[in-house]
Amino acid sequence: MNGNRGTGSGPRLYAPAPGWTLTSDVVVVGSGVAGLTVALRCAAAGAKVTVVTKAQLDDGSTRWAQGGIAAALGEGDTPEQHLADTLVAGAGLCDEPAVRTLVTEGPGAVRRLITTGAHFDADEDSGEILLGREGGHHRNRIVHAGGDATGAEVSRALIEAVRAAEIEFVENALVLDLLTDAEGRAAGVTLHVMGEGRRDGVGAVRARAVVLATGGMGQVFSATTNPHVSTGDGVALALRAGAEVSDLEFVQFHPTVLWLGPDAEGQQPLVSEAVRGEGAHLVDADGVRFMVGQHELAELAPRDIVAKAITRRMQETGTEHMFLDGRHFGAAMWERRFPTILAACRAHGIDPVTQPIPVAPAAHYASGGVRADLRGRTTVPGLYACGEVACTGVHGANRLASNSLLEGLVFAERIAADIAAEPAVPGEPVIPEPAPAPLLASEARYEVQRIMTAGAGVLRSAESLATAAGALERLRTASVEAYDRDGKTAEPCVETWEATNLALVARVLVAAARRREETRGCHWREDRPDRDDQAWRRHLVVRLTPHRTLEVRTTPAADFPPTRGGDRDTAPIVDDGAAPHGPAPDRIASHAVPKESL
Repeated sequence: MNGNRGTGSGPRLYAPAPGWTLTSDVVVVGSGVAGLTVALRCAAAGAKVTVVTKAQLDDGSTRWAQGGIAAALGEGDTPEQHLADTLVAGAGLCDEPAVRTLVTEGPGAVRRLITTGAHFDADEDSGEILLGREGGHHRNRIVHAGGDATGAEVSRALIEAVRAAEIEFVENALVLDLLTDAEGRAAGVTLHVMGEGRRDGVGAVRARAVVLATGGMGQVFSATTNPHVSTGDGVALALRAGAEVSDLEFVQFHPTVLWLGPDAEGQQPLVSEAVRGEGAHLVDADGVRFMVGQHELAELAPRDIVAKAITRRMQETGTEHMFLDGRHFGAAMWERRFPTILAACRAHGIDPVTQPIPVAPAAHYASGGVRADLRGRTTVPGLYACGEVACTGVHGANRLASNSLLEGLVFAERIAADIAAEPAVPGEPVIPEPAPAPLLASEARYEVQRIMTAGAGVLRSAESLATAAGALERLRTASVEAYDRDGKTAEPCVETWEATNLALVARVLVAAARRREETRGCHWREDRPDRDDQAWRRHLVVRLTPHRTLEVRTTPAADFPPTRGGDRDTAPIVDDGAAPHGPAPDRIASHAVPKESL
């Protein structure tokens, strides 16, 4: 067995050398809204595109999205109002130029999605798209489909379009590491294709651009709304490739996840925020609406506020969950507006028509990720990141509801425009001396989840985070020492690669959470309960060194610095339903960031 070849000089996963190779112009890793939109736009520009996905094309997080897509499409609504709501939810850490890009280009991106074939709920008489409302929004601006099945409809439309465009795709493939040339530019990826895929075993896809669209990392916690495949693979790959990540401490815990009991683990059923948007109430066991008086929007406050309020009430009452009461909706409304949620609840013995729904917070969305600029470029040339795996700065310390699918659409189009405008060709992948990182045993996945749930969940403190950091470090050092001592490591396979990725992502999350000594957005420090704008209205940026240590620095302000020594050129701002093309003439000024440590 050999270590991966041609993946750069930093640490990488222990795996066999690639036994086969595909060649493409662009390789997109992930098949959610972000990845498929990039693939379609690049293919339309004449590029040969290969989409690599971990399971089947429709098995990612996109199809689980219930609420919808936020965009200023309604009468009286404007991008400026959407901007204001996003900035408030982000708790002072949004990158405002990125948010302005999101809300300005968002309506056009949604219209292009409709042109692609997505069908959204509309008024039967007028044909106008129906707009819902969710937490943190002061306007009805949520486009939805099938009542509460927006993600499934978006996924269906994009997959049909990808198949029609005859874009090459490889399913059941776990991407391992980045291929880079002698100049450090991305040159493709290595991957392992499982038995049901097109090719078996470890191989490589050579490409001039690599787009990470791998989704989230919710499986780092015991209970999450994320599917089983969301193990942070894209963030871990980027870290090993030397890319910077940011804001990983800001993990959004969705306030209303169906409570299945104290021992429930893995993916949990989500009860969309849109249910509260339609008027359902949060109550305790005595029927008290505890959100009233805590925020002007009550149950529709931003998610971090609602999650904290639920957690506090659970502590005060000594209970393990609260209730979401939508009995006043009646059967007809539940069946029309929320058929998916109704079916999920009934499958677990709860009938929302006649019973309040037991709910509790669970890990839902990573506001942080691989640091990317307004064109989706990371700090590694030729490597792009889009969707939940990326950190563009639009979410700040807490994502506004239904901005996630919108971010995937808008920045996917920008990435495609940048790739078309800069068709750089990388050199041959370098072949370094093998320096693989040893693998953790497959059962370490569950140990990481227990460590993170106990020490870095909704409630955090210096003590809990220190305990988590120590436990994670013991896992890592045990595997490193065994490998250094006698060359032994866990057998390379999907389960051990996933466990190793989760452990790396967990280390970075905990390191950032320990450094951020304040409470902001969805980062809640019990020992530091106040928000400290003077010291902490800035981002933490983390990089994995070739020696497997973490280098942490801060930005001087809330706006992100460039990802690479230049400016922040943007693709054109369009809102007319036409596809964007080419780089923009406008430039958004930014400041350089000094390299500093905390």
